Amino acid sequence: MASQDWFDKDFYKILGVSKDVGDAELKKVYRKLARKYHPDSNPGDQAAEAKFKDISEAYSVLSDPEQRKEYDELRAMGSGARFTAGGSGAGGFEDVFSRFSRGGGGGSPDFDDIFSMFNQSGGGRAGGFGGFGGAPGPQKGSDVRARTTIDFLTAAKGETISLRSEDGKPFKVKIPAGIGDGQKIRLRGRGRPSPNGGESGDIVVEVTVRPHRVFSRDGRNLRLTVPVTFTEAVLGTTIEVPTLEGTPVKLRVAPGTPSGRVLRVKGRGIATSKGTGDLLAEVQVAVPDHLNDEQREALERYRAVEPAENPRAELFH
Repeated sequence: MASQDWFDKDFYKILGVSKDVGDAELKKVYRKLARKYHPDSNPGDQAAEAKFKDISEAYSVLSDPEQRKEYDELRAMGSGARFTAGGSGAGGFEDVFSRFSRGGGGGSPDFDDIFSMFNQSGGGRAGGFGGFGGAPGPQKGSDVRARTTIDFLTAAKGETISLRSEDGKPFKVKIPAGIGDGQKIRLRGRGRPSPNGGESGDIVVEVTVRPHRVFSRDGRNLRLTVPVTFTEAVLGTTIEVPTLEGTPVKLRVAPGTPSGRVLRVKGRGIATSKGTGDLLAEVQVAVPDHLNDEQREALERYRAVEPAENPRAELFH
């Protein structure tokens, strides 16, 4: 993304969070907004689709520590005109001058070095600034954009799919295993040709991943919530939980397991080139919403003999 885009867009405002928001709260807010504005939940609503893309773009930057730091530093400079070059060609004058600013002492750049960058002929003749006495160097062609929405399993496993660019031209793109919602795939040299003999631009594919009914992503880990009955949680049991591949795995629920405890299955998460995550199953004790007389009487007898412990005692210390 060009720096000017970061100047123009307030990602914190888009997500409705403060600038010191933590990772956990950021993820929570993003998931809530993504569910609300996802195209599958708002078919045909162009405004919702645009909002969803803004949310995904904001989260992809703020959830990455390095990009967030760079974004904050750029925004701190202010949002005035930046003299940046348009399109996806060479950088603007701010890029040139920054190369010759050393030491952070505020000194002036070496203008001999700056002007030497534009000497294209190599024969001792000074080159020009674009129209000032010399032809510009070869420029990179502009990028072509494309978008695709894929299901959760395709994002996890990877697949080669066929798309059409904004120019209407068909092309194939390999979705890498483990790609996340809002990420982009860049196909080098597949964009528009250069106007003067430079390299061609790229095709940039923005990927939207549909939420899964059972699983959610946590980096390379997969998360799901596993309901258990009161007696299973108290007495312990062995249960089966689904995996993304479809083959269930068995998990041991220890006696006295509370709601919120996370059981881990190693190596059953998202497999990427950087490694494979785990399956994280969060236990949730299911409370029955209706009882017959016999069940109610049994629970009353249990209450009469249950341990005399106050589970809320720690709240008042």
